[in-house]
Amino acid sequence: MKKYISIFIGSLLLTACGNKENTQGFIQGKTEKEQIAVVGKIAGRIQKINVSQGDFVHKGDTLAVLDIPEVEAKKVQAQGAVTSASAQYQMAQHGATANQLKQLNAKKSALEEQYAFAQKSLKRLDAMVKDSLIPQQQYDEVFAKYQGAQAQLTAVNAEIADVQNGVRMEQQVMALGQQDRAQGALQEVKTAEKERYIIAPQDMSIETITMKVGELALPGYTLFNGTLDNATYFRFTVPESKLNNYNKGADIEVTVPYKDNLKVAGVIKNIKQIGAYANIATAYPDYDMQDPLYEITIDPKDQGVARNILNKTTVTIKK
Repeated sequence: MKKYISIFIGSLLLTACGNKENTQGFIQGKTEKEQIAVVGKIAGRIQKINVSQGDFVHKGDTLAVLDIPEVEAKKVQAQGAVTSASAQYQMAQHGATANQLKQLNAKKSALEEQYAFAQKSLKRLDAMVKDSLIPQQQYDEVFAKYQGAQAQLTAVNAEIADVQNGVRMEQQVMALGQQDRAQGALQEVKTAEKERYIIAPQDMSIETITMKVGELALPGYTLFNGTLDNATYFRFTVPESKLNNYNKGADIEVTVPYKDNLKVAGVIKNIKQIGAYANIATAYPDYDMQDPLYEITIDPKDQGVARNILNKTTVTIKK
């Protein structure tokens, strides 16, 4: 048993030594692609998914459709409110109808007759009460009817004048405000209705689909994860002691081992210090652990060449 353990440990040591020897002349790094997450704005059940993992989609493509019955109900309510508010505003603008004006004129004619009769009756009784031919009580009753007929005639004349002159400006403004408010509510519902369609924000490759048809998607929940097109770069971790070999803006060649050592021309885009517990891209580090680490970002000169390089695959540069 001890013999087998010794052979196994020896094999591990030989493998480790071999890997370290293989990295003596270059530094290993990782291929990275800019990530993007597609989320929903409103809650709804997944009704349809139009894409699969690995598909490439263009900006504006419909990735999925949500079922949101509450939006349709609110849309009907908002449309009814707009219809009602528009009718109120139209009525405020145009005032009374022709039939309403006829009714007011007929009412005026009847009141004019009542007023004329009361006025005649009062004149006849005026002389009689002076000669004490009738009691004062009878005269007062006729005088009260005369005043009532006069007041009613004055009121209907004012009502006709309002109709002929149109509705007050304040009432028109109030009706217009109600109409605008109803239209705003309808527009809000229409905007929410558009959100049932999950649209690709950019050209991207679908990496993961987090939900299935019938599941409830909540607002802000990531439905699709993808990588952006023409957004590939390479990331390497370099100790401070080796930093002098790399300059920002300098040309550099990146090798892709899994693609038969494909050579990709690149430019050092950025160099920044990283923390001790950061995501280190370089495997088999042969530097002092106390040596500060720096991350080198390299952009390919031709994104068309780098587009087909898989995400997170190993790449190398010369030391």
